[in-house]
Amino acid sequence: MEQAFASGDALMRTSPTGEQDVSQEYVETRDGGYYVTGSRVSLDSIVYAFLGGQTAEAIGQAFPVLTLEQVYGALTFYLAHRETVDEHLAARRGDIEERRQAARAADPMFYQKMAAARRTLIAS
Repeated sequence: MEQAFASGDALMRTSPTGEQDVSQEYVETRDGGYYVTGSRVSLDSIVYAFLGGQTAEAIGQAFPVLTLEQVYGALTFYLAHRETVDEHLAARRGDIEERRQAARAADPMFYQKMAAARRTLIAS
């Protein structure tokens, strides 16, 4: 189910006082996650970079498919919906850990070989 927090187009709204408000929406949900509207960039990626101390400009450079406006819009969405997005991120971390454990259980020999190769590289 897709739910749009963002249409990619500016929305014209008229306030009760008769003033027009131009609003651009930047984040949409699809495939169980949050994404920058019209892109394949997940909000997760932007939020983790932001929480890691990167500026909006640095995040924009890391994701050249996004405009600086889209980065700021995504960050604004995150800050306005922080509790919901943080819950989503926590759930995703749990899901990733479950998949990691399942993969290790399915092929333990592969992971033993990888660990041995890593130790060899570190020792050399």
